[in-house]
Amino acid sequence: MLWPGLPLPDRMEAAARAGFGAIETQFPYDVAPQTVRRLSQRLNLELLGINSPPGDLARGELGFAALPGRETEFMESIKRAINYCEIAGFLSIHVMAGNTSGLPREASRTLFTDNLRRAADLAALRGIKLLLEPLNRVDHPHYFYGTIDEGIAALTEIGHPNVKLQFDAYHAGMHSRDVIAALQRSWPWVGHIQIAAVPDRGEPDQGEVDIPAVMHVADQLGYSGWISCEYRPRGDTDEGLVWMRS
Repeated sequence: MLWPGLPLPDRMEAAARAGFGAIETQFPYDVAPQTVRRLSQRLNLELLGINSPPGDLARGELGFAALPGRETEFMESIKRAINYCEIAGFLSIHVMAGNTSGLPREASRTLFTDNLRRAADLAALRGIKLLLEPLNRVDHPHYFYGTIDEGIAALTEIGHPNVKLQFDAYHAGMHSRDVIAALQRSWPWVGHIQIAAVPDRGEPDQGEVDIPAVMHVADQLGYSGWISCEYRPRGDTDEGLVWMRS
């Protein structure tokens, strides 16, 4: 998201020049995983995570995990994502649930639980972690889940040690500006953290949520992982990175 006008290899180069030690990327599948692995090794970049294949983005599809009737597509997409991670060297997969508006809620919930348990077993065999991320209903009104509490409920029901919460401060903040309370409430499930300003999703140095305070609380809670900058730059990406110096 930080260098949207560049192809993935050039984005990786830009991230390394900007001083990042790790990257994540949403949909890398058009680039050979061997290419990504070689480039990450040359640039000394750790590869964090990718999204599971979303389906047809042009039609608004955002995954299959909670869509009855698309179980085969889901398992094929997860196997593709796992294989890509294993070859390239990514550590985790954000499993996309899909848009379920108009579908029977209980059927989607049961299917989501069953699909994630099967996928988690497959991913665990390859040492790859699965992440769940509710997408806020302002931006994604039809998505399967939109709040941190819905994510916690899903994780509790799935009950698999290889499935964690991807805590996105932007999505959490679009639901409730009290992002610190949401982080504290969900802490036992948190496996990764992303940040952006609320509500414009720009650099995390302004807005209605104190993102540095959220990061401070994560430190206090004992978070030792990476914090990813999943924001849309308000202007030139590299000029906007001045926020990191503070």
